[in-house]
Amino acid sequence: MKKCLIYFVCIILLGSCTDKNSSESETVDVVLVGGGIMSVTLGTMLKELDPNISIAAYEKLDAVGLESSAAWNNAGTGHSALCELNYTPELSDGSIDIHKAVEINESFEISKEFWSYLVTAQKIGPPKSFINPTPHMSFITGADNVAYLKKRFLALQKAPLFTGMEFSDDQQQNKQWIPLVMNGRDASQKVAATKIDIGTDVNYGALTQELTSNLVKSSKTFLKVNHEVTNFKRNTDGTWRVYVKDLATKKTKTINAKFVFIGAGGATLPLLEKTHIPEAKGYGGFPVSGEWLVCNNPEIIAQHQAKVYGKASVGSPPMSVPHLDTRIINGKKELLFGPFAGFSPKFLKNGAWTDLPESFNFYNIRPMMEAGLDNVPLTKYLVEQVVLTPEQRLEALREYFPKAKMEDWDLKVAGHRVQVIKIDESTQGGILQFGTEVVTASDGSVAALLGASPGASTSVSIMLKVIEQCYKEQLKTPEWQAKIKEMIPSYGQKLSDNIPLANAIRKHNCEKLGIIWKEIPEANMAKKP
Repeated sequence: MKKCLIYFVCIILLGSCTDKNSSESETVDVVLVGGGIMSVTLGTMLKELDPNISIAAYEKLDAVGLESSAAWNNAGTGHSALCELNYTPELSDGSIDIHKAVEINESFEISKEFWSYLVTAQKIGPPKSFINPTPHMSFITGADNVAYLKKRFLALQKAPLFTGMEFSDDQQQNKQWIPLVMNGRDASQKVAATKIDIGTDVNYGALTQELTSNLVKSSKTFLKVNHEVTNFKRNTDGTWRVYVKDLATKKTKTINAKFVFIGAGGATLPLLEKTHIPEAKGYGGFPVSGEWLVCNNPEIIAQHQAKVYGKASVGSPPMSVPHLDTRIINGKKELLFGPFAGFSPKFLKNGAWTDLPESFNFYNIRPMMEAGLDNVPLTKYLVEQVVLTPEQRLEALREYFPKAKMEDWDLKVAGHRVQVIKIDESTQGGILQFGTEVVTASDGSVAALLGASPGASTSVSIMLKVIEQCYKEQLKTPEWQAKIKEMIPSYGQKLSDNIPLANAIRKHNCEKLGIIWKEIPEANMAKKP
């Protein structure tokens, strides 16, 4: 009995010492988990709003921007819904719904506003290191698809922000726009395309590195690479104890944070679950990998100058939309085609094979199982993609480049995405959701970003929502209001409702970023999407 009593006392004392050491850990205002475009965008915005804020950022890999933000791990599209047909679905009555397209277009303008602000302040740049003008095009074949694309074009004419878009169902005109796509094509084939020159190609990996370089120059800010956040525990004062493992020494230390943002791509879901906040319950994830065909022939690359998006096959998911893309990566022009999807239980390209099975828990197993049963076509599609032969990939490419030869293309592994699975509030059943979702604790002390596309392109508007939810009182102050409007001049206004403002913003953005803009005629002011 005496030994048991001594042992019990030792345990209590040990616990007290542990709590004391944890409470004496360094405390910062913000901990950023993950070194991708989302985390560094939020860190940069908060630092601009309050230069005295203290920030600690942790990245598992040996540099920032190597996962989903890396140039070869995404399409590099400035997602502004100029060419992505999945943002303009055809409704049952035959009309085209353009509301999501307008919303995404405005979101990308917000990103360009913030980047322009940083370029003007010489905090990032030169802009051509991360953004370059690239026409955005939609291209389809077949009479029904031609009819759809024309209806889409006419619907978008009602949206002032899409001014400058052209439509053609003439093979000769399209041959001038996209010779690589048209040469060798059957002259009797029904084709159509839309083209708009204000599109861009964005290297989000390079942008992430520039934002990070600027961020760590500021006071009270540090970044640790090769450091993995492994767990969280709520302190009695409402702050968070963050457990961080140094992957070089294998030692774990703690740091206290008033606010935690989890922007770790596919690793966000398991980390969010470890916070045990009620808002995290019921979320699951479905991982999808990708591959590109990358052209190795400079003569062919030189013949194409556009991002050409097609239409997903009937029954295929939005992620399967094929596109033949001009890219500018580290100053070099590239050409890729894809994506070809695949399945992997890893939640990150550099993740573990156990990521998916370990993500199951009591709260999400039902929605994950229900979402799986409701998405059998997706599973079938992924299986078919996994077993594609090189010849089948070449056949898919030839639908967009009829004269393609196998020796001119190499297969390159792209990034991993984790699509959100959650409980549908209307049906209480599990659903698979494409897109991004911010999960925030009720007290605003934790925020996490789940999901994928349009992701990086709308990073600034997404992080604005995080700030609005987690820094409500600070955002009401005159100082923060003035600064946020300096960073994003259109803040609180809709560009689609204010043509003079839209023209002024776009002109400024394009001058600062070296991209193309098209003035919206004042006559379009009365147009409503």
